[in-house]
Amino acid sequence: MSQHRRRAPQKGAGQRRRRAAPQKRTGRRALLVGAAVAAFGTGLGLWAFGDDGDSANRDSGAASSAGQAASSSPSPTRIYPLSQAPRTIPAVRDHTPARGPGWRPRSGYRVVVSDAELADEGRLIAGELGLTYGGEKDDVRDGDVRLALNDDEGADPESYAMTVRGGRVTISGPADAGVFYGTRTLKQEVHGGGTAPEGVVHDEPAKPRRGFMLDIARKHFTAAWIENRVRELGDLKYNELGLHFSDDQGFRIESATHPEIVSAQHLTKAEVGRIVALAQSRHITVVPEIDSPGHLGAAIAAHPDLQLRNAQGVATRGAIDIAKGDSAGLVDDLLGEYAGLFPGGQWHLGGDEYQALTAADPEAAYPQLATEARAAYGSSGTVADLTTGWLGDRADTVRAHGRTMRVWNDGFFRHTSVQPAKDLQVAYWTGKEIGARPPEEYLSAGRKVLNYNDEFLYYVLGEPNTFVYPTGKRIYEQWNPRVLRKTAAVSAKYDDQILGGSFAVWCDLANSQTQDQVAAGIRMPLRATVQKLWDPGTPTLTWPQFTALATRLG
Repeated sequence: MSQHRRRAPQKGAGQRRRRAAPQKRTGRRALLVGAAVAAFGTGLGLWAFGDDGDSANRDSGAASSAGQAASSSPSPTRIYPLSQAPRTIPAVRDHTPARGPGWRPRSGYRVVVSDAELADEGRLIAGELGLTYGGEKDDVRDGDVRLALNDDEGADPESYAMTVRGGRVTISGPADAGVFYGTRTLKQEVHGGGTAPEGVVHDEPAKPRRGFMLDIARKHFTAAWIENRVRELGDLKYNELGLHFSDDQGFRIESATHPEIVSAQHLTKAEVGRIVALAQSRHITVVPEIDSPGHLGAAIAAHPDLQLRNAQGVATRGAIDIAKGDSAGLVDDLLGEYAGLFPGGQWHLGGDEYQALTAADPEAAYPQLATEARAAYGSSGTVADLTTGWLGDRADTVRAHGRTMRVWNDGFFRHTSVQPAKDLQVAYWTGKEIGARPPEEYLSAGRKVLNYNDEFLYYVLGEPNTFVYPTGKRIYEQWNPRVLRKTAAVSAKYDDQILGGSFAVWCDLANSQTQDQVAAGIRMPLRATVQKLWDPGTPTLTWPQFTALATRLG
């Protein structure tokens, strides 16, 4: 679950001070409208008499005529057409239209909060819109944007309601995450001088996990670039940032327990701390990944004695020798160290592409692994059993830090006597690798699954093997969270087990693009992906309309 900072109900929560609902208008206004229509005919159908109008919207000619007919009557104000739903990315799920001028930011308007817990969200949106942050207040002023927690027990903590009425905006939700998403909707609505339309938005995501994963192990990305992606992700209502920071090509975060494995180009812990803090302010959980027992080449380079070798003594790329106790010690040191740096509740254990298991006969090719497997699991123990047991031990290390863990789908093996822990979630990325199974096998076993479908969601630098850069159009028009493998969707009966998905950047050929080219290349795929995670149904806008909206919003 993302960093919602969900609140326990406070004593007296039901007695929170609330702004009084607007009073119904008296019959006098209705009588005046009726008299005016009778006197002037249908030509006055867009106008009514009242005392609550915005003088900037009055028609001077109509006002003059009305003044001649009844000089003691109030000035006429426009009756607005019904508002249209906001145009945002992702699109809001429900909008109840109303008549009115809407709301747009002006100098002197305030952002106020009804609950002190929303101060961070209030300060952020006030700064973004050039408004004054007024703090916790219960008075009401023209132009106010009010943020509030409601008492909707059991509601999705990422849900929110936004009401635009009477020249003011109220955004409320059961937790600060939902209120934050409401401020993202408001920010997009008024972008570039626009107006938040009159009416009420009720909105919530279809999927609780909406992620972007970045391979910083094969390619160094600067802290500033990652921070810019965090801001972009926050505005798009993503709630996860995955950082794959250990692989064969590099280990990219400063380490105190094993400084010898860290690459020359890396992020300091201070830089990572700032990234994590910025992400938390946007309700984004940073999900770290130290992949094992494969993809550990950079760490093994400093510990050649832990390199896996076959029966002929040939080193196996990226693989650590899981028959050796020191291998587990190295990885557990790192898992424990980085648990303090990444406080979010999610963790990625990796588990994919252990090269020992690609051999035709792993037990013959790696006799030391076979010997250890039999010692641990009996005479029928296999290298696949030993690998599953390794992953289970690493899960125990991370579980002690209170994390929920995911594993690449090809890290789960058939026909093993050792079974992976029930709480391991499946990061389903491929049906192509050895050990990869159809997604239905994981779902029918009751596992929860995250969608990383490499057919749609993998942006692999240099387009090696059969990869091509994904397009936002294809994601927008052909993908949804139930499309886990290739282009076919699993049965709708599994929908609740599919927690969401993640768009992923992999840097196999690291120099194929600069980091700025990567940012440009993933711009529309990111927007298409979050649209389908927020609402998997057929979008209202066509792809050209969606791209035009993305251009307008920046």
